[in-house]
Amino acid sequence: MVRLQKFLAEAGVDSRRRCEQLIEDGCVSVNGQPVRVLGTKVDPDRDSVIVNGKPVVLERKIYIALNKPAGFLCTNHDTHGRKRVIDLLPRSLPRLYSVGRLDKDTEGLLFLTNDGTFSLRLTHPRYKMSKTYLVEVEGEVKSVGIARLLKGVHSEGEMLHAEKIFQVRTRNTTTELRLVLSEGKKRQIRRMMAAIGHPVKRLVRLAVGPVELGNLAISQWRYLTHEEVYKLMQFSSAAFHS
Repeated sequence: MVRLQKFLAEAGVDSRRRCEQLIEDGCVSVNGQPVRVLGTKVDPDRDSVIVNGKPVVLERKIYIALNKPAGFLCTNHDTHGRKRVIDLLPRSLPRLYSVGRLDKDTEGLLFLTNDGTFSLRLTHPRYKMSKTYLVEVEGEVKSVGIARLLKGVHSEGEMLHAEKIFQVRTRNTTTELRLVLSEGKKRQIRRMMAAIGHPVKRLVRLAVGPVELGNLAISQWRYLTHEEVYKLMQFSSAAFHS
């Protein structure tokens, strides 16, 4: 037995939050009876679930890695006609959602899936999923700045810090760093670098846990292998128990 909103989200109806709204709005029925109570449980193998007159069935789980270009939004709903990462995928695929978000101007590795459990394990703070970024910033970042990033800087009432910083390279008026984070606060790297006086010029996510962007071209995508999905789930579990 699973909660109705979880079943709907995993079936690709919509995000968990929007599925909860559908239930509260009376758009969902189970075995012919309207349901408005969040937390109602259903048996996917026995119960008949209908949303707005259409039967709902579980879809096969899909896991995709995409090299997000700058200028694209990680949302399925945009009323301003802006470019979305899902527009880079074939329409023949079922409804997918980005696993976490990269802001509009950030590039690099992004996962998309219809598996809510997979998404939770990679994004919830308690699992401490590490993410590696290449960041190019203005100016030369001195050792004292790196020390501050590792110790933590204050931004908008939050303490932000990097787990690791390596492969430092200075080019004329810019510096390239590789940062590893185990938290995913909103625009975290941009805020951290601004706090030490080095605005970000370019930001690329290179890896999530053990899975790397590799040679996947910008705007291209591929399916994650079964081994990669397993490793990501195991990695998040190990981090949670460490």
